[in-house]
Amino acid sequence: MALFVLVHGSWHGGWCWKKVTPLLRSAGHEVLTPTLTGLGERAHLLTPDIGLDTHIQDVTAALTYEDARDVVLVGHSYGGLVIACVADRVTDRLGHLVYLDALMPRPGETLREVFSADGIAELDARAREFGDGWRVPPLSPDIFGVTAEADVAWMQPRLTD
Repeated sequence: MALFVLVHGSWHGGWCWKKVTPLLRSAGHEVLTPTLTGLGERAHLLTPDIGLDTHIQDVTAALTYEDARDVVLVGHSYGGLVIACVADRVTDRLGHLVYLDALMPRPGETLREVFSADGIAELDARAREFGDGWRVPPLSPDIFGVTAEADVAWMQPRLTD
């Protein structure tokens, strides 16, 4: 069976895969759901210095310390940028890349080049208005397609800057 490493997107943490991991495990797969530095239960580590490079290191370190091989690396949303860069660094550990409703950069592209200009302007404005100029507070769960009342109630308090 496969080893799935599930990389969350912005404002999330490894917690967001809670409904997916039992399904994969019941099919006999192994699953890792690392939380990126500064997000989720690691929100206390958030500083202006945390960024894509840190998140790439988070995932490559998880793969290295788990001695993971032939990994199915899944990235959701912003996690697509992370897995694309991880793939460049640890090609020998990967079996497949899966972009799940994710950003798919071309080689050398940054978030600002992949994301729409309007989207970047909105994030910049939120950071200026609500995040001391650098933090971007979470958006509403419905932006992720989550609309069921119970799921929104579960998700909302877990979203972090």
